[in-house]
Amino acid sequence: MDFLTSALALSCLAFADPSNGPAQNARPRNNPDACVDLRTLDGAALVNATWRVHDVELAPIAFRAVGADLKPSGPENSTFEPTPHAHTPGFDDSAWRELPADQLETRLGDGRTSFVWYRLHVRMPQTLGTVAVDGAVVVLELVVDDLAEIWVDGALRPTLGQTGGAVAAGWNAVQRVVLSNSAHVGQEFTVAVFAANAPLSHPPENYVWMRSATLDVYRPERWRRAEFVEFTTRVADPAFTAVVAPEATLERLATGFGFCEGPVVLDTGDVLFSDPNRNVVQRWSADEGVAVYRTKSGYSGVDLGRYRQPGSNGLALDREGRLTLCEHGNRRVTRLERNGVLTVLADRFDGKRLNSPNDLTYRSDGALFFTDPPFGLPGLHDDPARELDFCGVYCLKDGVLSLVSKEFSGPNGIAFSPDERFLYVANWDTGSKQIRRFRIETDGSATSSDVFFDFTKDFPGEEALDGLEVDHAGNVFVSGPGGVHVLAASGLHLGTIVTPELPANFAWEDAGRTRLVLAARTGLYRLTLRGRGSLKTGVRAGR
Repeated sequence: MDFLTSALALSCLAFADPSNGPAQNARPRNNPDACVDLRTLDGAALVNATWRVHDVELAPIAFRAVGADLKPSGPENSTFEPTPHAHTPGFDDSAWRELPADQLETRLGDGRTSFVWYRLHVRMPQTLGTVAVDGAVVVLELVVDDLAEIWVDGALRPTLGQTGGAVAAGWNAVQRVVLSNSAHVGQEFTVAVFAANAPLSHPPENYVWMRSATLDVYRPERWRRAEFVEFTTRVADPAFTAVVAPEATLERLATGFGFCEGPVVLDTGDVLFSDPNRNVVQRWSADEGVAVYRTKSGYSGVDLGRYRQPGSNGLALDREGRLTLCEHGNRRVTRLERNGVLTVLADRFDGKRLNSPNDLTYRSDGALFFTDPPFGLPGLHDDPARELDFCGVYCLKDGVLSLVSKEFSGPNGIAFSPDERFLYVANWDTGSKQIRRFRIETDGSATSSDVFFDFTKDFPGEEALDGLEVDHAGNVFVSGPGGVHVLAASGLHLGTIVTPELPANFAWEDAGRTRLVLAARTGLYRLTLRGRGSLKTGVRAGR
């Protein structure tokens, strides 16, 4: 997967290279295995690098003012845009001035408010230092005076909350972009760097120049951002090994959070997850580490200090890839639109405010189902601001909110069977640790309900049922007393997965539903059920 932005300092995990002896003598994980200085003639020659530069002009263009749809659909106006458009794929820079690598400190632009394009072309050799290029991870690291955007092969893919990588990281800050996670000999990259003099609001009496430019090369085994950790399993039925193979592995992706909840995996492989205690949505990337994706994700009221979990909880993506959030403090379900606008999908039922929506799932036709316990309210069930006298499971279909069930004391995790005929809902109540199964019709109504599994008698204690997911075979994974319990579609208890921290919720990372991301208290984990992790460096599950 190429062109993945990286800001290694943001990662919540830091490792030493295990092949380098005692920890005090170990090479830091962030140190590359080879480094190519692109500001020297010798370094540039190693990767056949050429630099070309060109001033940027701000050209007047005809445009439109913002319209009611928040798009340029209003009255005609005029504005400016930078030219040339040197970020586009296949852009011809052959007529530009070539800048020798050892002259990258040359001051460019006209000073004050000025912008400059740098274009870098590189081609991978067979080896760099002692590192074979085939399969290696290649990272471009730049420090531009003062701000920069970095396009790789015509692509720039910023995400909300991103600080650094391809987008401006800050004043003369380090920016790192992964050119390739698995390079090959002869592979070519074209990088376009849009550099700006700053601060933009009060431009200085200086110019644009390149402070640092390197290619950092890592052997793939040293680039891993995760660490394998031990876990155990308790087998209740032999069929368990068909679901969780003996060679299954568990990785800790990141740690150091207040309380992890509601993960969802983007098509880029990034994971969004809630930290409701800290009132944020975090984003984890294999190459960028962790960054805040959305702050004040569930509440920003003046009485914020009263709330134990004011932030968002469950997250889901709709058919268009838009993020949907259960906002605890605001007591509503919202959707984040592509243009940044937040749409309220549901905040009342029969004119009364919802309790605090907790978890949610989309059906393939776009119907949204969610649970609504009072766990986000400061006083929980007895909170004086509570308006509904029950805890509901709801369906939002075609803009109409309907009640599926109100037979729970604490409805929590929610997921569909593979054929979407049945809806599973877990109950958080130490006196009634049940999963109920509903037969769901096309209109979202439930025509039958039964207890799918009851943990209450055999699993005593203060831990109840939390998040819930279902795999392609219909096996139900539920977080409950003692770990992650796996139940066959028949209701047979197959076994339990015991991880270092009890997960609150899960999300499938892959379409085959063999890799499960776990949001577990202070850490984010990934469970590979059928052994795609490396057993040479991983840890087998204990049984």
